[in-house]
Amino acid sequence: MRKYFNDGKYVLFDVKDRIARITLNAPEKRNALHDAMLTELRDALIEADALNDVNVVILEGAGKDFCAGYDLVGAYAGDWNEEDYRLRSAAFDNDIWHLEWSQRLVMTLFDMHKPVIARIQGNCLAGATDLALMCDFVIATETAKIGFPATRANGTPPNNMWLYHVGPQWAKRLVMTGDSIWGRDAARIGLVLDAVPEDQLDAAVDELARRLSFVDGDMLAAHKRVINMGLELMGARTLQRFATESDARAHLVAGPRRTQFKQDMKEAGFKTALKNRDEPFGDGMVRAHWFNAAEEKA
Repeated sequence: MRKYFNDGKYVLFDVKDRIARITLNAPEKRNALHDAMLTELRDALIEADALNDVNVVILEGAGKDFCAGYDLVGAYAGDWNEEDYRLRSAAFDNDIWHLEWSQRLVMTLFDMHKPVIARIQGNCLAGATDLALMCDFVIATETAKIGFPATRANGTPPNNMWLYHVGPQWAKRLVMTGDSIWGRDAARIGLVLDAVPEDQLDAAVDELARRLSFVDGDMLAAHKRVINMGLELMGARTLQRFATESDARAHLVAGPRRTQFKQDMKEAGFKTALKNRDEPFGDGMVRAHWFNAAEEKA
């Protein structure tokens, strides 16, 4: 029986057969993230963690996309009120404070006792990867698009688990260029656990959740906490703190690309700003010769 969280404005919550399904529910905006949605998500995750009849959680996005990332329109186009803008943007330390506050919401995925499976379809971009890579398992469609294009001009990932999934070279390759990677190739480098055809996504996610659900919750918690402690011993939690500070520092950069993006947002709007930021990168997808060779052999 639920204790605290029922369906919210931005997040849906359902429990069946020891599996909690938590859904980002703003498909008209491609489930773009903002403070209210992240707060609801945190509350839903805590509820799932507290329920004795839940052993595993599925995190998904309604509609065609898992999530298109943070709401940049609100951040750059003046949708915040004057006080919000002053607190979040006027001072370096205030920016860090807000990023750390948001990070605590996202880190619920890492800190909760029960395992979480991210179900990825369509776009999983920028802030969406903050969520997905904090989950214990990520299963994607072969054609899911995963990346952080905002690193080209807007900042560095404030929740940075890339290194722990793919190692230093691939982490640098993806973060430094802002290029994205298809789900099928993300599985090859270890960024996701598995990638399947779109019509098989539900079956793959549900089967993993079903198998996990048969293990007692306290046993799953023991396994998760031991492995996550290993990540902490490898510096994962300290790195998250450094990531927020580095992102705030990047927000102070007055380089030509960041300056142009802010000006485009103000004068021409979101679509023009994205076009001008991303156009030099072509389709923005990773190209690696061994991917092509593997496909030819197959």
